[in-house]
Amino acid sequence: MEAMITMNKAKAKGKRRREADAEPEAPQPEPEPQPAAPEPQFPPNFNVSEIKNKQRRQLMYQRWRRLQRKEQLASKKKRQKERVALGDKAPPKAVPKTIENQRVYDETVVDPNDEEVAFDEATDEFSSYFSRETTPMILITTSDRPRGKTVRLCEQMSKVIPNSHVYYRRGLALKKIIPQCMARGFTDLLVINENRKVPNGLIVSHLPNGPTAHFKMSNARLAKELKRRGKEPTKHSPEVILNNFSTRLGHSIGRMFASLFPYNPHFLGRQVATFHNQRDYIFFRFHRYIFRNEKKVGLQELGPRFTLKLRSLQKGTFDSKYGEYEWVHKRHEMDSSRRKFHL
Repeated sequence: MEAMITMNKAKAKGKRRREADAEPEAPQPEPEPQPAAPEPQFPPNFNVSEIKNKQRRQLMYQRWRRLQRKEQLASKKKRQKERVALGDKAPPKAVPKTIENQRVYDETVVDPNDEEVAFDEATDEFSSYFSRETTPMILITTSDRPRGKTVRLCEQMSKVIPNSHVYYRRGLALKKIIPQCMARGFTDLLVINENRKVPNGLIVSHLPNGPTAHFKMSNARLAKELKRRGKEPTKHSPEVILNNFSTRLGHSIGRMFASLFPYNPHFLGRQVATFHNQRDYIFFRFHRYIFRNEKKVGLQELGPRFTLKLRSLQKGTFDSKYGEYEWVHKRHEMDSSRRKFHL
């Protein structure tokens, strides 16, 4: 009997506990939002480098940069509102200062209407190509005992340049290769050098009378290393784009690159080989363009890609001992100003 009474009391106690848990709780008041901490105000002659503590210096620099960005954004929005309000009477936009438009004047910049330049183009080594008397035929080779990446780069370049052939050197000197190339009707010789299994140099020699250009190669990437690349290139002759080769030296280098490709491109293939010169660095890209609709055009990079830096331009074919050089890059003398370019 006492056990039943104890069980009834336990049941009643559990029932009261469940009923208490089921009762809705009183709504808690939402916490008021705390006001954001005001940005620190820096004096006009504030210098972060005067702060000795490294952590404090980094923190103050981050705050200072954040404040600078806010002021720049506010100023930009204010100018946009003013231009909208003025409409057609708005002043022209200010041209930002860059290293390119602050370039030091070079007296060798080519004038398209210059008679001397036109005469030189009609009589130089590439005149037979531009007068369509010769058809480009390219031999691509490597340094002795090339590694995998250099070999694959040669194979992909043979797909980019029509009418090109790959030959792997087996201890044969370039002075022996050049006569054989001329005997077989090749018009140009490309040599891709490597260091530590990475392509690091390119020699372009125009046959039979030169000139020969030596480039430093960097950032070489194969087609498989590119993201969102297109399908394999077709056998159509690509279009060639040469950008910013403005000086007499740059004009010669641009004509050398142009003479590697057939004169009449196949527009049906929609493939473009681009040599873009910026601050004396030549960026090579190979794309295919796709017409999305009547107004939009998309690009697919096919690869490979690399960057070139001209080291020397030599008269005649390759001759490392007795060759006569037209131009040699002297780093300590020529790179004294960041705003002076040679191409």
